[in-house]
Amino acid sequence: MRVLLVDDSKVMRNVEKGILAKLGLTDVEEAGNGAEALTKVESYQPELILLDWNMPVMDGLTFLTTIRGQGNKTPVIMVTTEAEKTRVLDAIKAGVNNYCIKPFTPETLSKCIEKTVGLVKAA
Repeated sequence: MRVLLVDDSKVMRNVEKGILAKLGLTDVEEAGNGAEALTKVESYQPELILLDWNMPVMDGLTFLTTIRGQGNKTPVIMVTTEAEKTRVLDAIKAGVNNYCIKPFTPETLSKCIEKTVGLVKAA
């Protein structure tokens, strides 16, 4: 499974990459912001996207709204510190598939990924 990590923090991308590797997901591409991620979506064709909300250039919600507007149905997990109910609802309205709050444990992110991928496979 091809996974795109979109986060302006290299440290956070490395943490996520380590968790993905433990799940057997090693085909991983990275982007430091939403604008960079848009180009990667076209060339890399990810099967799962882990997306931060707060990033420079283009934030995660704008990225999500853009790809959904283009008809892209790739599963997206918002991995963010934004835990406020209105923000979660904004992400759901924009088409996010799941939501994981930072800071997370490896188990929490793993379960979120497994649940999201399982739901997609079942659909």
